[in-house]
Amino acid sequence: MNGLGGLNKSPNGVVLGMVQLQLPTVENEIDLARQTQIIVDMVTKARRNMPTMDLVVFPEYALHGLSMDINPDIMCRLDGPEVAAFKAACMDNDIWGCFSIMEFNPEGMPYNVGLVIDNTGELKLYYRKMHPWVPVEPWEPGDQGIPVIDGPNGCKMALIICHDGMFPEMARECAYKGAEIMIRTAGYTAPIRESWKFTNQSNAFCNLMVTANVCMCGSDGTFDSMGEGMIVNYDGSILAHGTSGRPNEIITAEVRPDLVREARINWGVENNIYQFGHRGYVAVKGGAGDCPYTYMTDLATGKYRLPWEDEVVHTDGTSCGFAAPTRVFGDKHLTDAAE
Repeated sequence: MNGLGGLNKSPNGVVLGMVQLQLPTVENEIDLARQTQIIVDMVTKARRNMPTMDLVVFPEYALHGLSMDINPDIMCRLDGPEVAAFKAACMDNDIWGCFSIMEFNPEGMPYNVGLVIDNTGELKLYYRKMHPWVPVEPWEPGDQGIPVIDGPNGCKMALIICHDGMFPEMARECAYKGAEIMIRTAGYTAPIRESWKFTNQSNAFCNLMVTANVCMCGSDGTFDSMGEGMIVNYDGSILAHGTSGRPNEIITAEVRPDLVREARINWGVENNIYQFGHRGYVAVKGGAGDCPYTYMTDLATGKYRLPWEDEVVHTDGTSCGFAAPTRVFGDKHLTDAAE
């Protein structure tokens, strides 16, 4: 199925390129412009590297690095020069691209945003990270759900970001809404290596869905990102894995959304995405379609509470140098509300 990493592309295939981008240091607008150009140049490299490539994927923090700096001068806007440069690069190279920006938010903390742009330069997917990696990350939690789009060669595609992938509900939501390929971009460092691997595989297998995953790579002098580009088939098997830790290496594979569709329709045993809502269909007609999961019903009614809730130590970002927030989710900055 892999077609030598996409060199021999089948008519129904989608060739993915996962860029283990060198971890940058971005402190000001000059650095931001320089890193934007590096990413644009890598889009061109991806097209030269693999003429059959349909989608090139850049990691989370590809543009901003891992400083967690919320300086408005280096935050991006959808109508800003960085996104315009990414659109032009996709159009000029006739390739789809997945990019990461930290987006200015006038009503709160910045959003950690993923973008998918098609080969004509049109923005096809806009996603705000739903689960920032607390207590380390200061980003506003996403408020728009998980979009699923029509991607290259007719595939159904979704995007989640880094820590999102540690919640099985995120991958399940992507698959439930029809995604055949789920992209997961990340800035993870080496301590997360093993959990990165097995969640990428479990997210694929439990949902009969291809997962395409990549982290930043190399060192910025403080942090060491791990690369670990992984393309995982719908049965949980690894099609391609960047284990060298070499910055700027592009990990490629061909995936087959048509075989995902075939498995979802024809599998009996381990068709978990179907069986989850049709429990015990051998015993009862159509299976049980109830919701026996307390955490789901409690969350839906605003009553989610762990048995050990009062003992949890870290409930804000003070341990990582961020002031404890006073603003409730959905509210504007207090200074804005007072005006």
